[in-house]
Amino acid sequence: MAINYVCRHCKTSLGSINRSDVTEMQLGLHSLTPAERRDIIAYNSEGEITVKVTCDYCKEALEHNPELSLLTSPLQ
Repeated sequence: MAINYVCRHCKTSLGSINRSDVTEMQLGLHSLTPAERRDIIAYNSEGEITVKVTCDYCKEALEHNPELSLLTSPLQ
C-alpha cells in the first residue's frame, strides 16, 4: 500500500510512503473530521492512498495573495 502526498493546488508530487505497516494514527490522519477526510484523503481501487496537502510554494503564494484562494485552480 502506497501513501502518496500531492499538492492540492499545483498537483506536484511531494513524496510517498511505500510501507504497509504505517497507520493513519502514525500519520496524524486520525484527528481529521469526516469532512476533512473527504476533502484531504482519496483511496483508489488498488489500495493506494492520496493525501492532498499544500506545498511550500503554494502556501507562500496564497499567504501573499489571499484572493487566489477564491479561484478553483489558482496555481495551475
